[in-house]
Amino acid sequence: MLKPCVVYATGFFSFVFLVVGISLALTNVFPGLVQSEAKREVVLRNGTVAFDAWENPPAPIYMQFYFFNLTNPLEVLDGERPAVVEIGPYTYREYRPMEEVSFDANGTTVAAVNTKTYIFQANMSRGLQTDLIRTVSIPAMTVMERFKDQPFFARLISDFMRDKQEGLFTTRTVGQLLWGYLDPLLQAVHVFQPDVDPVFGLFSKSNASSDGRYVFFTGQQDYKDFARVDTWNNQSSLNWWTSEECNMINGTNGASFHPVITKHETLYMFSSDLCRSIYAVFEEDVAVKGIPAYRFSPPSQVFANHTVNPANAGFCVPASNCLGSGVLNVSPCKQGAPIIMSSPHFYQGDPKFVQGVFGMKPNKDDHQTLLDIHPLTGTILQAAKRLQVNVYVQQIPTFTQTGNVSTVILPVLYLNESVLIDDVSVKKVAAAVLQQNLVINIPFMLIGVAILLGAVFMLLVCRQKIPESTAAERQPLLAS
Repeated sequence: MLKPCVVYATGFFSFVFLVVGISLALTNVFPGLVQSEAKREVVLRNGTVAFDAWENPPAPIYMQFYFFNLTNPLEVLDGERPAVVEIGPYTYREYRPMEEVSFDANGTTVAAVNTKTYIFQANMSRGLQTDLIRTVSIPAMTVMERFKDQPFFARLISDFMRDKQEGLFTTRTVGQLLWGYLDPLLQAVHVFQPDVDPVFGLFSKSNASSDGRYVFFTGQQDYKDFARVDTWNNQSSLNWWTSEECNMINGTNGASFHPVITKHETLYMFSSDLCRSIYAVFEEDVAVKGIPAYRFSPPSQVFANHTVNPANAGFCVPASNCLGSGVLNVSPCKQGAPIIMSSPHFYQGDPKFVQGVFGMKPNKDDHQTLLDIHPLTGTILQAAKRLQVNVYVQQIPTFTQTGNVSTVILPVLYLNESVLIDDVSVKKVAAAVLQQNLVINIPFMLIGVAILLGAVFMLLVCRQKIPESTAAERQPLLAS
């Protein structure tokens, strides 16, 4: 027979474990410990996993380009609606290490340049870099727009274009349009306007180069400052837009995010491609390679017209010249080129832009920008940045080359810059998830042990009472 002290000790510990387990569960002590550890570890500092992944991203990054081939150039010059056919993707492996890395004296900021190199991947492409694409001539449209109010130069340029058979539209290879070619018109203008670059390519200055020098916060003082941009090209704000709010440099560069992300947060990113900061909000819970994640995406308000989102009024350039929802005029930061940025196929844009070009088929799955982030570590598990490059095309009376063209925002190409976490990194994040689950579930483990001990306690109490009742039943039989 067990001693009563053992029985009561079992009951006592059952009660203690139950009280402690419930108290810890209600006070969220262990989730707080897990988050505190993540905040302490995820810092841009030599020797940390976070720094290694920031300096040289382990997951392969791919850049896909989809071109819009114009099929009816003569009809467009007569004022008809443009018709385009999507061609691609032309896929490139993107390498983007941080270089020239230097920390400040106290380790609160780190400076670096983000050099990007693109290598063509024929096996992941539908076509070759030598494929021909017919599209609007951005050099021609830019030069005509620049000199339209200068009759003397406009006449000289128009005559030159006529002699060289340069028109509003051009046919070039994929490689030329992306990485650059010596344009005859720009070469001629360069003679009397040296600031005009004779080489044109949509990404001619992007390959094997950087978009400037960044200074990032390391997150040492505040975990929410992890990888947040302090300055870009020695500037803490931009000067292209007409309001202070629109000129702000907010958030990270989109390649990293702080740990301990909640569903109620707004994630800010600065994009040099867009020449502005944007933001993303929580959309849904997802899983990437078995790892739980939060999906964030930019809401339609990011590119909404100022009538929908008054904060966007500063993006109307010149002031009060607003084009409509879903598009952004970036000509101020593109050397005056009439470049308009949007989501692919004008997704989330004003229907008039979709209807203005035959061949636009916007859909969320293919054209939405998204970020799938592990909430504890802030690790990007999957991401896709999708942007479309368009040209503002209009009739310019001083140039016969524009014919009777109707004003239209004509798409040239869209890009999909995507990343999916590699298997080695998956194991690291999975280990963090397992550790997180174990620590967070300690209170519930204690409650489980308490329940088990409680059951043992009840069993022992019952076993003690059974012999006593049996002895009491035997006494009357002996007396008789």
